[in-house]
Amino acid sequence: MLFENDDCIVLNKPAGLSVQGGKRVGISLDTILGECWSPRPLLVHRLDKDTSGAILVAKTKEAAVLFAALFAGGKAGSRGMTKQYCGVCAGRPGMDTGCIRLDLDIRGKVKPSETRYKRLSGGHDFSFLELELGTGRMHQIRRHLAHIGNPILGDDKYGDFTLNKELRKTRGLKQLLLHASRLVIDEGLIGFPLDITAPLPEYFQPWT
Repeated sequence: MLFENDDCIVLNKPAGLSVQGGKRVGISLDTILGECWSPRPLLVHRLDKDTSGAILVAKTKEAAVLFAALFAGGKAGSRGMTKQYCGVCAGRPGMDTGCIRLDLDIRGKVKPSETRYKRLSGGHDFSFLELELGTGRMHQIRRHLAHIGNPILGDDKYGDFTLNKELRKTRGLKQLLLHASRLVIDEGLIGFPLDITAPLPEYFQPWT
């Protein structure tokens, strides 16, 4: 657990844990919340199963309505919210800092999306990036980086499958290298300041 008050809890979700139950899902974050807290905290946003990092859940129905509205659609910066990720991508983007803007098909509806990135380190074969969401679309970062030819390492949905297979053999790559690293929400929006950093998992160390 990274943070808790009367309104919310922020957890550092491990990779491989689904946020919500469903077909072929045994244990999920939602079921764990029900076992560890009473009443059960309420989900207000999602992280992909294979993405690790900071995820916020609400402790009351009133807080859930507020947080869900903040996380839903629109531009993060204009709402006083910052969602940062760290990721390792194949190759090196054309510029060390940039903004990817791309319309994405989300369940049959085309929506604008924006991801800002900054290259922090890496060689010619990979780059360690800091990423910031301008919008929060499904699989946005993974789809954006694949679109510019620099897919997230370990991504078996949008990534370079041949490269992932090679890196599993040669460098022990076992996880999707994408982590929700920081969540910031202005005090004026929720009544208290929130600035939470989720430490990187150990398996990122060879790539940073």
